[in-house]
Parts: sequence; structure tokens; C-alpha cells
Amino acid sequence: MAVAGPRTLVLLRHAKAEPAGDSGDVRRPLTARGRRQAAAVGPQLAALGGVDLALVSSALRTTETYELLAHHLSVHSHEVRDELYQAGPGDLLELLREVDGDVRSVLVVGHEPTMSGTAFVLHDTRDDLASQVSLGIPTATACVLDVPHPWAQLDRSGAHLRQIVRPGE
Repeated sequence: MAVAGPRTLVLLRHAKAEPAGDSGDVRRPLTARGRRQAAAVGPQLAALGGVDLALVSSALRTTETYELLAHHLSVHSHEVRDELYQAGPGDLLELLREVDGDVRSVLVVGHEPTMSGTAFVLHDTRDDLASQVSLGIPTATACVLDVPHPWAQLDRSGAHLRQIVRPGE
């Protein structure tokens, strides 16, 4: 049975990564700064509450980001998903619509411009927060959205962007 009431969606851009080298974009590791960013954003996300499901892109920089911040979070389950690496906002919405109705909170660790683009598409108001995400979000920055409907009904303007979390704030 699906649980009624609002849900929380956190869209997090991975922390700062090394430039693409011989091993290619998907294998880019975090820089020292990126490791600090991921560790710093962990407690801030923990303050938002537990995470029922974390969906993590299979790129090295996203898995490293997740591993560093997960030490601070109470995560029920997580999945590393190949399709998140090149997903656009529409692809991510489709994936989120498949989330079980009992899941109350989802953390997605992914890439730009998908994280900010998805937050912009979902946000129900064109306000200052919408303006900020419309320009993209920096590394290790999260968009926190309240989702009032079941995941299966998630659509354009179907959530409210409550907060933008930046490392070190």
C-alpha cells in the first residue's frame, strides 16, 4: 500500500572531479576539493532526514561522492544505475515514476545539467530559487524538493523546490 503525504526528492550534483584523462569521462575521480565538498554536504543532507532510496549514477565521480556523504546519512537502500550517467530530465522523471509508492525520500546523485534541469522542470513556482537552478548548480550542490503526490504521478510543475543546499553552508 502506498503511503499518503508529501515525499522528499533530493537532486545532488556530484562533487568536483578531475578533468577527463586517458580513462575517459566516466572514470573521472574526485579531486581533493571534491572529496572535501562531498564530506561537507553529507551532514547538511543528514539534517533533512533519512533517505529511503539513493539512486546513484555509475560514473566514478558520482559513486565516490555518494560513498563520502553516505557516512553521514541513514540510507535504507541504494542503487547504482548506468542509465543515470547520460540521463536527461525526462529520463530521470521516468525513472522516478517507477519508485515504489512506499518510498518517502529519494536522493539522486547525478550530473549537470540534469540535476538542475529536473529541479527546474518539477518546481511549481517561477521564483528566485527557480532562477538560481535555471542557470545550473555548482558541484556538490543539492536541490531539495517536496513532492505532494505519489512518485508515479510526478510531472512538470509537480513539486516544490524548497531549498538549495551548498557545501559549507
